[in-house]
Amino acid sequence: MIGIFDSGIGGLTVVKEVFRQLPDYRVVYFGDTARTPYGTKSPETITKYALQDAKFLVEQGAKVIVIACHTASSVAADEIKKQIPIPVFEVVSPAIAKAKQITKHKRLGIIGTRATINSEIYQDRLNQGDSGLVIKTQACPLFVSLVEEGWLDKSETKTIAKKYLFPLKREKVDTLILACTHYPLIREVIQQKIGKKVMIVDPAVEVVAKMREFLKHQPEIEHQLIRDADHKFFFSDVVDKTQYIVREWLERPIKVEKHSLE
Repeated sequence: MIGIFDSGIGGLTVVKEVFRQLPDYRVVYFGDTARTPYGTKSPETITKYALQDAKFLVEQGAKVIVIACHTASSVAADEIKKQIPIPVFEVVSPAIAKAKQITKHKRLGIIGTRATINSEIYQDRLNQGDSGLVIKTQACPLFVSLVEEGWLDKSETKTIAKKYLFPLKREKVDTLILACTHYPLIREVIQQKIGKKVMIVDPAVEVVAKMREFLKHQPEIEHQLIRDADHKFFFSDVVDKTQYIVREWLERPIKVEKHSLE
């Protein structure tokens, strides 16, 4: 199975890309909705939670794992790779590679949780070997809560997005990295407020493409993946809207199960 975890429902953007790019394989997903958001927590707590998430997926039979959470990717990826004995993919590196490839004027914007922005992982990696980049960042802490509430097209969401994105628009960024897997769920709102000419990098697309290429060259791992549609979706807390958002976003009748890691 392909294992995917996130602090909540944002990782469904990665699941959707797996269904599009690697449609033959079974997925097991864990969303830590009881403890979301991760972005407001300490690095120690984020690492603890992320390791619990990853180990649960291994117990479920995952043969590869995607950390579909930028906060966990930024803070805990190295520790997860040390402790988890299967291939682990994080969302930061593929997003950076894509942004460098498509920027026209080397003016990049990054939006994410406070933990991701404060980690400076994007800034540090983008500057490696390319000092000509102008990098502007903006923490957007309310976006995760808005997405988790299902407020994908509410006027309040648009107002908050306009406020968050105005500094980046003023700085004339030409490429914007969505450094949180929740954010593609409100991509249309973000595009509207940042401007239609700004190129948006969706790390979900890029990380799945990287995993697909990896599996193509690692048949011994690819052969361990189960080929069927008996997908499993676990959340540490389940409310009525959880089922609704999963089905609406993935466009299929998926059943969700509650599983606490505490």
